[in-house]
Amino acid sequence: MFTGLIEATGTILSITPTAGATRITVASPTLTNRLNTGDSIAVSGVCLTALCIEPHAFPPRFSADLAAETIARTTLSHLQPGSMVNLELPTPAGSPLGGHVVQGHVDGTATLLALDPINPEAPPTNTDWRLRLAIPNELTRYVVEKGSITIEGISLTVASIASNQVEVAIIPHTYAATSLHTLPPGAPLNIEVDILSKYAQRQQDKFTLTEQYLIANGY
Repeated sequence: MFTGLIEATGTILSITPTAGATRITVASPTLTNRLNTGDSIAVSGVCLTALCIEPHAFPPRFSADLAAETIARTTLSHLQPGSMVNLELPTPAGSPLGGHVVQGHVDGTATLLALDPINPEAPPTNTDWRLRLAIPNELTRYVVEKGSITIEGISLTVASIASNQVEVAIIPHTYAATSLHTLPPGAPLNIEVDILSKYAQRQQDKFTLTEQYLIANGY
């Protein structure tokens, strides 16, 4: 489990299709030496299994295999060498949950519409930002104002939602310390909706079906 608090950024070194799965290699000078083979690590919001860990390479790096589901559901296989990615290690049991419960199970991709400074006159790292994105229509039922959403692995709070367009506020630290400042309008974004919202919606759907059954049978 993760919390959506990004620990570091990494750089894509290569994305290589193989006979079995596509292998991604990420340079991470700050986190590689904390990894063991088989450990989980979130790469831009996608939970992957660390392989071929090379803490003494230059730069230090690790690899991971992308399953067919990961390729279909996320942006990772479309990245290019040199792309920046957000990295987070799993949250140890008993640690404070600074963000929200993030599984690293991406629900789909959204489109970045705009990332605009609140104060255009201020330096980029001294102003808040407003991020606007379009999410898949089927995910809107899980997104509510002031609720949580994970974008590129970052735990964020929904400022507003209208139709399928979502806005979130970005503080200067998040803008500078994550990959968001490198992404142009139109870029795809990995999205994970709040798992608690998904369970709540499932229960509501079950109650609705039960109610429909009772009405149909004259109860």
